[in-house]
Amino acid sequence: MAKKQFKAETKKLMDLMINSIYTNRDIFLRELISNASDALDKLYYSGSQALAREDYRIQLSIDKENRTFSIEDNGCGMTAEELEKNLGTIARSGSLDFKSGLEEKDDEAEIIGQFGVGFYSAFMVAKKITVLSKVYGSDEANVWESSGIDGFTVKPAEKEKPGTLITLYIKDNEGEDNYDNYLEQYTIQGIVKKYSDYIRYPIMLDMETSRAKEKENEDDETEYETVIEPTQLNSMVPLWRKNKSEISKEEYDEFYKNTFHDYSDPIHYVHSKTEGQITYDALLFVPSHAPYDYYTKEYEKGLQLYCNGVLIMDKCSELLPEYFGFVKGLVDCPDLTLNISRETLQHDHVLKIIARNLEKKIKSELKKLLSSNREEYEKFWNAFSATLKFGVYSNYGMNKDVLEGLLLFTSSEEKKLVTLEEYASRMKESQKEIFYASGETVDKIEMLPQVASVKAKGFEILYLTEDVDEFAIQMLREYDGKSFLNALSAELDLDSEDEKAELEKANEDGKALLEKMKEVLGDKVASVRFTNKLSDYAVCLTNEGMLSLEMEKVLAAMPNAGGAKAELVLEINKNHPVVEKLRELFESDSEKLSDYTYLLFSQACLIAGKPIDNPAKLSELICNLM
Repeated sequence: MAKKQFKAETKKLMDLMINSIYTNRDIFLRELISNASDALDKLYYSGSQALAREDYRIQLSIDKENRTFSIEDNGCGMTAEELEKNLGTIARSGSLDFKSGLEEKDDEAEIIGQFGVGFYSAFMVAKKITVLSKVYGSDEANVWESSGIDGFTVKPAEKEKPGTLITLYIKDNEGEDNYDNYLEQYTIQGIVKKYSDYIRYPIMLDMETSRAKEKENEDDETEYETVIEPTQLNSMVPLWRKNKSEISKEEYDEFYKNTFHDYSDPIHYVHSKTEGQITYDALLFVPSHAPYDYYTKEYEKGLQLYCNGVLIMDKCSELLPEYFGFVKGLVDCPDLTLNISRETLQHDHVLKIIARNLEKKIKSELKKLLSSNREEYEKFWNAFSATLKFGVYSNYGMNKDVLEGLLLFTSSEEKKLVTLEEYASRMKESQKEIFYASGETVDKIEMLPQVASVKAKGFEILYLTEDVDEFAIQMLREYDGKSFLNALSAELDLDSEDEKAELEKANEDGKALLEKMKEVLGDKVASVRFTNKLSDYAVCLTNEGMLSLEMEKVLAAMPNAGGAKAELVLEINKNHPVVEKLRELFESDSEKLSDYTYLLFSQACLIAGKPIDNPAKLSELICNLM
């Protein structure tokens, strides 16, 4: 019989589809099982009542000797005309035609394949494919056969039972390409479990197992025999399709640990069904700890993406923004197609709508956890705080409104984590700014003289101890109409009008002395001046502008940092006895004034945690003074 050519497309299109659209060979089995499920659906919903629901099944078979793998269903089957139309024309889908013809009462039917190209993915592993099919209620059977791009034949054949039997003649191994795997029962079992576990018809495979023989006498050694047993490979019922009222917390926890390979229960889970413009089920989990590789480039975020219980993608990154990348879970949406590549998904409008909805849902659930179970939220925060803060800082603060209500910082009040809302609710009536201070640890921040001064005036301070903290705070700019102000900034002004006037006079009277000290320090500082901020300390370093000393340290540790420097101000306690000594030296000994100036600057650097550029000189000056 002469071969017929594929009607709709060229060799190039088939080659592109097989080698480019599907980058994972295992996908072929997912596609064939989905097609078989469609055939069962078509018969079941045709109204013929051909079989009882429990009698519908998909049978897989492996023949290593003849290098064949087959998949058989007892569904609707195809006529010779349908074999040619559906398998001889790329992008022709009987499933799509059937779905569009269903009555509204049959909405329960879930026809997985929509574009009809999935069948051809089998040519990734097969050198030849035969499709033997018999329509239910007909006496005729036909077989479709093809070796790929050179065309196909359709001819009459013999088949006892209705349905479709697809046989793949598996390719021989070539170089690094090992096709023998597809003749191994455990490989097939693993593929079914991963991609088709929730197909709602039994997927059966006759599997070889070893079991102990019965002993004639108790003292006999145990002997084993190999037996072949029909084994169901899929579980059939997705957890997320069940009613929430029927699922216990323990079942959710076990599902999470088994599916996402975690040893700990999740902190929180979300099970939702959305209907409307887009219909989908979502089952999301917030882990209790970060994976070992979470903060590395190798970590891949994303949710499992299903279409009617069939896995499309194990990690669909498009469903989660970076700052919620810690969320594990899945989305099952019937409005997606299996025959789709990652590149296509990036531009799929359905995915974009789902992603926006999930972002809102995750935010609301985290807010709910924050208000209802503070202890659990703080566990989550300790694991993933950096992710949310980077989310605030990245993209020029575009997502700060989404995330600001989820942030926590250690407060000077009782050294506990607080939200920005909690801080704002306790602010003094006259307070215009939200005060913060940065440092390596809370204890080190507490020892800073400026912090002690702000606390002494009764103001609460947020302690920022992570590298990203101050960058995130500056990107926020304000909260509830209150701007953020660094307690270590030269701009900090908590003085009364009388104190301001007194300080202004002191700086004016000491102008020549301060200028001389600035001259000694050169470009190490932007200026030297007197201050009211200090009680017992003689000096401190503050900064002018947006870049603080702590931010300078962070940037300096980065590759290609560019040498960004904070504009530092050396502030001297105008009420400290050292001021009189400085005035005396200014009048009588300019060389010693230079030494004192360097000593004071070095002292301020030590207090601020800034490295001293010349420790040997400092040591010599101290010895000379002693």
